[in-house]
Amino acid sequence: MKKSYQSLEVNSTNNMKQVNHRKLGQNILRLSLIILLAFSTSLSAQEGDPAKGKTLFNANCAACHHLDKKMTGPPLRNVEQRLADGPGLDRAWITAWIHNSAGVIASGDSYGKKIYDEYGGAAMTPMPQLTDQDISDILAYTAEEAPAPVVAETPVGGGGSSQEGGFSSKLVLGALAVLFALLAMALILVRQTLNRFAEAKGVDVSETKGTPIWKAFVQNQFLVLVTAIFLLLASGYFVYGYLMQIGIDQGYQPVQPIHFSHKIHAGDNGIDCKYCHSSARVSKTSGIPSLNVCMNCHKSVYEVAPATASAEYSKEFYDGEIQKLYAAAGWSDADQKYTGESQPVKWVRIHNLPDFAYFNHSQHVSVAGIECQTCHGPVEEMEIMYQHAPLTMGWCINCHRETNVKVQDNEYYEKIHAELSKKYGVDQLTAAQMGGLECGKCHY
Repeated sequence: MKKSYQSLEVNSTNNMKQVNHRKLGQNILRLSLIILLAFSTSLSAQEGDPAKGKTLFNANCAACHHLDKKMTGPPLRNVEQRLADGPGLDRAWITAWIHNSAGVIASGDSYGKKIYDEYGGAAMTPMPQLTDQDISDILAYTAEEAPAPVVAETPVGGGGSSQEGGFSSKLVLGALAVLFALLAMALILVRQTLNRFAEAKGVDVSETKGTPIWKAFVQNQFLVLVTAIFLLLASGYFVYGYLMQIGIDQGYQPVQPIHFSHKIHAGDNGIDCKYCHSSARVSKTSGIPSLNVCMNCHKSVYEVAPATASAEYSKEFYDGEIQKLYAAAGWSDADQKYTGESQPVKWVRIHNLPDFAYFNHSQHVSVAGIECQTCHGPVEEMEIMYQHAPLTMGWCINCHRETNVKVQDNEYYEKIHAELSKKYGVDQLTAAQMGGLECGKCHY
């Protein structure tokens, strides 16, 4: 009995040990999972998302930095690796620099002071709003390999010959020429055959000679008179039409010394016309924008996007025109500073009214509120600017007759509009009804 009790106690003790070992194993497993989960979470927090990083880079960094090119700030391709291999700086230093570069410089950091002096004392804008994860995403984007340059495919047989449906235009024209030559030879042979048949039948096919047509015409005085009157009227019509086109340059499209695409700037990028032609609001003329206005953007925009290129104008062409702008403005893209060696650009004027005609841009743009496209056409669609309207006196008068004056929220016309509306008995007044047809408005 005693033995059985002892054996039962031993079994119970063994069972308790097994239970304790099982619980200990489960606790260890849970602890390992927790540690692994925490490690993976920490690891994922350190690993950035390049796609999100690109968005953050474009929104916060692209104004001063490029991945592969020196701009206002240094290039950022593989910046984390380069800082680790060079001055031995880690992620914590990068984060501190992004959040407050001035504080890093003030602390006496040697590398921060070196970068500050190297880039002309241009202080980096502090960005405390960027979280550690945001910085990880941006660094992941900067760590991506540079894309390989896109090489344009050259059509088989060369790109200079125009082909359509597998046949060149020269081949088609050559075939048509041979066809017409064969047809002409066939007609000659048919005529010769018919003449032989007629001679065999005894038919006389010799041509009878009559009075020449010019002699018959000269002898008919009525026809001579009618023809003379017709020629005089036709000559007068064409001479009048030619004289009326003198000084009218509708469609004039000169080649400028630097190619400027209104389609890209005003169309694709949506830049307001009056950003470049700012004097149109307050002056008689719209003005030619200075190169400093161009450089406001092109300090950073040194190339066009590949999607902008077309079959007629390649990316290399556009990039070359930007380099012409740099040369004219005296800007060194490599050093990111002005050299002082600028040169004037001899722009070719397109819209040019005669000296005896007065036109004020501010009166039309600011007071009348007329859109630029009313006179200059769809500028946002023009790759090369050209004169859209004839700009003749009749064209201007028709516009004054048909265009109602904008009086809503326009105190300039408030009093005169009220008086003239009663005079003409209308609610809307045209420019002509307000004196737009008086000679002295444009000629004085």
